Amino acid sequence: MGNKHIFTLFFVFAFFVPGMIASRSNANDTAMLELAEKAKVPLRRNLAGCEPTNPIDNCWRCKADWADNRQAMAQCVKGFGAGTTGGAAGEIYVVTDPSDDDVANPKEGTFRWGVTRDRPIWVTFEKDMTFNLKHEMVITSDTTIDGRGAKVEICNGAGLSLYQVSNVIIHGLYIHDIKETPGGTIAAGEGKPGPRAPHDGDGIMCVGSTKIWIDHCSLAGGPDGLIDVTLGSSMVTISNCKFNDHDKVMLLGADDGHTQDQSMKVTVAYNKFSTGCTQRMPRCRFGFFQVVNNDYEKWKMYAIGGTKNPTILSQGNKYVAPDDPNCKKVTMRQPEIPEAEWKTWNWRSTDDLFENGAVFVDSGSDPTLTGDQQSGMIPPEPAANVPTLTKDAGFLTCSAGTPC
Repeated sequence: MGNKHIFTLFFVFAFFVPGMIASRSNANDTAMLELAEKAKVPLRRNLAGCEPTNPIDNCWRCKADWADNRQAMAQCVKGFGAGTTGGAAGEIYVVTDPSDDDVANPKEGTFRWGVTRDRPIWVTFEKDMTFNLKHEMVITSDTTIDGRGAKVEICNGAGLSLYQVSNVIIHGLYIHDIKETPGGTIAAGEGKPGPRAPHDGDGIMCVGSTKIWIDHCSLAGGPDGLIDVTLGSSMVTISNCKFNDHDKVMLLGADDGHTQDQSMKVTVAYNKFSTGCTQRMPRCRFGFFQVVNNDYEKWKMYAIGGTKNPTILSQGNKYVAPDDPNCKKVTMRQPEIPEAEWKTWNWRSTDDLFENGAVFVDSGSDPTLTGDQQSGMIPPEPAANVPTLTKDAGFLTCSAGTPC
């Protein structure tokens, strides 16, 4: 073959064939996209390797522009906290100052200033920050705390308190080693400093509050509860959180005499109760509780407990019992309560996965749900999916401009 023919063949392969291949590839991609659109199935071809793992995360995660559309997350809550929008109707406020010097009249730029406004507000953080709160931080209604894009630690001081407020989102915080702190005069709204009792060391405390969503927080260590929901609080979702190294993890109803908790409704979904958790995951009084698709890893005493006839629906959870043969039961009723009484309580296990000898002691019967109860239920996925559903539990490492 002459040089002229070789050159001709080279020209054809070099310039025409790649175009034909690219054209065919583009055509295939177009066809795939059209099929995906018709099927309403997203093609999650993500170079960052991000893939949402449960229905809540699927609503907002893995979008590169999340930092420019932060408030879209307010549409993503499921369970009994559905409809919670936090500060979505307000401005985005950026915390620039990690100090907590004036708890009665906080200065603009601080965390405490942001959460004590009397208007909707979406609180974000300029950079990684650690807060050692001198006194409890009282949060007002219509507030979102959004830790995405920074590592936000609350530790070695007081925790967060929600007193008789509504419509609050707490997302993406690392709360650990909370301490008991003294009472004092503390801001509880704009220009509203007032006396507060000593703080008993809860990580997040909800008292008489409704429409609360706590999501993607990591919590560990402290003298009392990591999350307490009490005194008439209701319509709460606790999701995608990671708990570890703590005794009294989650209290839903604080006292047998608090009959206002009969109307309490709480969803506990997609959380990971990891190593070192002892009890109360959760501990329930009165009320109605869906515990769905959570991962329980070798508790020290028990996982779920309660008194005063709570309804507890355990659905699609994974329970791995500790090696201690005396602590294989998932459930705990106070020993002084007669069996004839607690056997009437509706504690039901459905499609849970039990490993290492874990046992859920059922009681009562499958309840007939009211309309409000039914509408707040999250459809459970198979318990075998729990490791995937909860693999990103806890605060996330997110950077603006890349999928979170």
